[in-house]
Amino acid sequence: MLFNSVEFIIFFIIVFFIYYKSYNNLKFQNVLLLLSSYLFYGWWDWKFLSLIIISSICDYLIGSAIDDSNDKKHRKRLLILSLSINLGILGFFKYYNFFSESFADLTTLFGFESNPFLLNIILPVGISFYTFQTMSYTIDIYRNKMKSNKNLLEFMTFVSFFPQLVAGPIERASHLLPQFGKKRKFNALEFKDGLKQSLWGLFKKIVIADNCAFYANQIFENSDAYPGSVLLVGVILFAFQIYGDFSGYSDIAIGISKMMGIDLMQNFKSPYLSDNIQDFWRRWHISLSTWFRDYVYIPLGGSKVDSSFRKSWNIIVTFTVSGFWHGANWTFIIWGALHSVFYFIQMAYSQRMKSVKILPKKLVNIFNITITFLAVTFAWIFFRAESFTHAIAYISEIASSSIITNPISYFKQMGSSIRPFVIIISLVYLSIFEISNRDAKYSFQVGHFKSSIRTLIYCSLLIMLIFFRATNGSIDFIYFQF
Repeated sequence: MLFNSVEFIIFFIIVFFIYYKSYNNLKFQNVLLLLSSYLFYGWWDWKFLSLIIISSICDYLIGSAIDDSNDKKHRKRLLILSLSINLGILGFFKYYNFFSESFADLTTLFGFESNPFLLNIILPVGISFYTFQTMSYTIDIYRNKMKSNKNLLEFMTFVSFFPQLVAGPIERASHLLPQFGKKRKFNALEFKDGLKQSLWGLFKKIVIADNCAFYANQIFENSDAYPGSVLLVGVILFAFQIYGDFSGYSDIAIGISKMMGIDLMQNFKSPYLSDNIQDFWRRWHISLSTWFRDYVYIPLGGSKVDSSFRKSWNIIVTFTVSGFWHGANWTFIIWGALHSVFYFIQMAYSQRMKSVKILPKKLVNIFNITITFLAVTFAWIFFRAESFTHAIAYISEIASSSIITNPISYFKQMGSSIRPFVIIISLVYLSIFEISNRDAKYSFQVGHFKSSIRTLIYCSLLIMLIFFRATNGSIDFIYFQF
């Protein structure tokens, strides 16, 4: 069930009215949310609901046991059990075939013939998101950062809360879980804010991402048929496709939750206006980057280790593992590792620039933002490519003399003469709000405008959603595959 589908609109309207009709009965509200979330998830495949239920019950019981125990060794064994169950399920469904194929390739290098034993495994939607969410719960209890929740209904609702179940944000239990223990009444102001946030998310998904996808998908899937100039435009379009797609989902999830009286964390903060790679990861998929910071980077020692080698190693491991989280393919691992390389280059560049104070600060900042965007866009090639070989061929063509070819005729052959103008207009619209609200909590903030201008903005978004939507139907969100 997609946010941008008629089925979801009908589903949400029904749930919303029943939800607030029973505002005096907190237990009923949570039961409704739990059953609605299972219906929402089961719309894809009911069989995989068992995984969410198993994960929820296991971590509920283990979290309570850790909290009730004063024996450090016993608490550690329980934590290992929780991590083993969660990572075991995730590893089997997401990474089994990858490791099997990689092991076969490794043995072949040493002269041994080995045929990988592969399974026809369907990846459950959102498994990486809710698995990381439940793992952080038991880890935080083990670290004595929070107490366990003794209400099974509240905990299972926290794990399966439908707005953020399949693509985040990856919430911390300390922030989201207590909200299911409080009464939630209809708040007109929160409803309006949530509706506006959802409208902005739909605009980014339907108008920006889906229209960019029309070209980006054709170019990447047939990259050997296009010159370097077209491939360059293709990866730039993909950069905005994945941003509009993923941040759009987060905006809709945050907006829907706000309409229901639930606060979710910010997940994107104008990432393409970052002035370095470190800043980019403070702004892109914030819930994941902070998860890896708190549960991988800091436990490894972070930046507080003695040797510079260890510091560098911790950064490389964190970025590489975060890349591997995205998918069972070497392209994702390389994508993550590339960001660690960019990080080291950025650190060296920053040290060098400290002694250069000739250029105006604004000019330097614009230059840094441009370079960061180009570096991130370059890395997206590996993220989007089908294989390492595909990525290298793609880059090689961009680096060839065909980069000076006029790309316009090729885009005309792809069809839809109006679509380029739609993309340009929508990206200009996006840029206006991103730049003006670069450091605000959310990029879509129009409260400082006059009411007539605000009305014009809302109407223009609705018009673009109706008339500028992609004509090839509802397109799945990219991050559903992770």
